[in-house]
Amino acid sequence: MKRGKLRWWIIGLVTLGTILNYLARSTLSVAAPTLKEEFSMTTEDYSWVVLAFQASYTVMQSVAGSILDALGTRLGFAIFAVGWAFANMAHALATGTWSLAFFRALLGATEAAAIPAGAKSVSEWFPPKERPLATSAFQMGTSVGNMIAPPLVAFCIIWAGWQSAFLVTGALSLVWAALWWWGYRTPAEHKRLGQAERDYIEAGRSTDGIADKPATRTEVLKSRSFWAIAIPRFLAEPAWQTFNFFIPLYLVAVWKLDLKSIALWAWLPFLAADFGSLAAGLLPNWLMKQGASLISSRKITMALGALCMIGPACIGLAGSPGLAIALFCVGGFAHQMLNGALLTLCSDVFDTRTVGTASGMAGTVAWIGGMLFTLLIGQSADQFGYNPLFVALGALDLLGAAVLFYMLRSRKAS
Repeated sequence: MKRGKLRWWIIGLVTLGTILNYLARSTLSVAAPTLKEEFSMTTEDYSWVVLAFQASYTVMQSVAGSILDALGTRLGFAIFAVGWAFANMAHALATGTWSLAFFRALLGATEAAAIPAGAKSVSEWFPPKERPLATSAFQMGTSVGNMIAPPLVAFCIIWAGWQSAFLVTGALSLVWAALWWWGYRTPAEHKRLGQAERDYIEAGRSTDGIADKPATRTEVLKSRSFWAIAIPRFLAEPAWQTFNFFIPLYLVAVWKLDLKSIALWAWLPFLAADFGSLAAGLLPNWLMKQGASLISSRKITMALGALCMIGPACIGLAGSPGLAIALFCVGGFAHQMLNGALLTLCSDVFDTRTVGTASGMAGTVAWIGGMLFTLLIGQSADQFGYNPLFVALGALDLLGAAVLFYMLRSRKAS
């Protein structure tokens, strides 16, 4: 009997939502040089605006994951998508640093559902052997959103003012929220899911090889495997948030590039990140065919990504903006490769009913790391430069790989 492909259409819908989620959040980073001049902000002022987003996002990831588990992926994700669309459009009303920070906090609170919702969708729709590729698909949305932002936002600013950039990117998310509500159902509820594909999804779950999956919030927090994932994510997230929020400012501060040059070059690291996401989807299956266990395939993938982070650690040695961008590209590839492995592990290790909660809580831990590093950038970048910070990013990911190998056992999840 021919197996259907509805699950891949579903993950395509999730990926589109992730693209628009990251497009909305990346609007600020591209507009940052314009807004710093408009509102007379220092780099430290800007870091507080970024920190407002990070703080609310950090707190709300755990809350959002629990809401998704309680309300279901369809309703929960739709509510959050409408919220982030309006929060992003509200940025156009900002009149200074603190009003911008307020709207940024609203955006962080509502955007926090994206990654837990993606992980939960993968858990609901895919057997374990397909989860790395499905996770890499929606994770590619994070870098595609960042990749689209520089040219689109720069175009809006040049032709219609900075306010239009937030209005346009927010409106696109509203359209997607309607598509999500119309198109998403769980496999048990979806009328277009054929019996052969339904049986394939269910059969795969019964042979995933992971015993004693934590099924409650308390069990998740007590699980060794949760901290084996959460701690490396804590150490890895600073790199991605630095790429998200500070690449344009770095290019302006260090290489004196203008807005048009940023639009031309700043998207390239996120294109490279797409290939890192693809590697995170394909490499684990190849490793398993070579004899690696399910968990070992994820661990090896994460470790290889961490080794590649040596590239961006050398950005301070770059003699031109082109070489700096190239090393940022290595960093984008490396981070999405290792992060894809960590996100997939949540779907592998935790029960479907608690994947949203587990992914959200791990995300909270991760974003605490990103928030602390942003605070460090704000306090030190103007005084000491960016170079020591880039070295630290590479070292943190190597440490995260060591933690993962030490704490996570292949045969048992907790």
